[in-house]
Amino acid sequence: MTQFGFRVPDFPVDGTTGAAFVEQFTETMQILRGHFTSAWVADHFVPWAGFQDQTTDTYECWTTLCYLAGLFKDYTLGSIVMSQSYRNPALVAKMGATLQALTGGRFVLGIGAGWKRDEYLAYGMDFPAPAERIHQLEEAVQIIRAMWSQKRATFHGRYYRIDDAVCEPKPHPAPPLLIGGGGRQLTLNVVARYADWWNFPGGTYENYRGLLDVLRGHCEKAGRNYDSIVKTWGNETVAVAATHDAALKMAQASPFYSPDSALVGTPDEIAAQLQRFTALGVQHFILRFADFPKNDSAQLFVREVLPRFSH
Repeated sequence: MTQFGFRVPDFPVDGTTGAAFVEQFTETMQILRGHFTSAWVADHFVPWAGFQDQTTDTYECWTTLCYLAGLFKDYTLGSIVMSQSYRNPALVAKMGATLQALTGGRFVLGIGAGWKRDEYLAYGMDFPAPAERIHQLEEAVQIIRAMWSQKRATFHGRYYRIDDAVCEPKPHPAPPLLIGGGGRQLTLNVVARYADWWNFPGGTYENYRGLLDVLRGHCEKAGRNYDSIVKTWGNETVAVAATHDAALKMAQASPFYSPDSALVGTPDEIAAQLQRFTALGVQHFILRFADFPKNDSAQLFVREVLPRFSH
């Protein structure tokens, strides 16, 4: 069955601050409760999408995940996606194991190579070239896997090392490891060898289909069952309204709108767009709503789009 997740907003877009912003996104989660199975928090320290120069509240990923996990005990919570170099991978393994235990197995560890240069520099972190960040990611996921499965884990890599590291309690089951990104040569090779889930953040149907073909090739070379990887798509803007024109107007008012990847239209049109992706094998959509902090689009989606994917 196709599942849907809510992309928790990184920061307010209407000048709201503090507790009022938290109330905005938790209200949306209440509306989606029982309909969407997951909620996803991005890993950013400062805003983006045209808000870079504003002093805008931006909540830290892990802290927010823990808060939401306690508040909403019927959601699976995930990071979409954590930058591997923001935290030591052994510490990430320990944090992930603890959160999995405390939530009763409701955590998905989403991780990627990182991309937001201004955050790295502002917080005093090195920002190496993309290939180097992806090689770091590969080492990080190996460490996480080892610490979740071995009594004492040792790993000596080019970028990271651990010696006789203990991670107790072990997560049972281990959280699914979602790797995000669409680099055809390096990132999808890491996905093929290590990921339980894969996420690509938006883009066109044609591009996504091409990425799947590349991923299938990497899986064949690695001896991995392509179908064993859960395919996810999203982090993208949904604008659904009674008419196409109303939906387009809503979408264009959103700072996150991208004509290449937004889902825009009536319930019939949105369902048809989603069904193109399910035909490719997408099992989980991760969506944001264009009119947030309003909830008209979310409510219409739940009433008239979601029932078409209930079986």
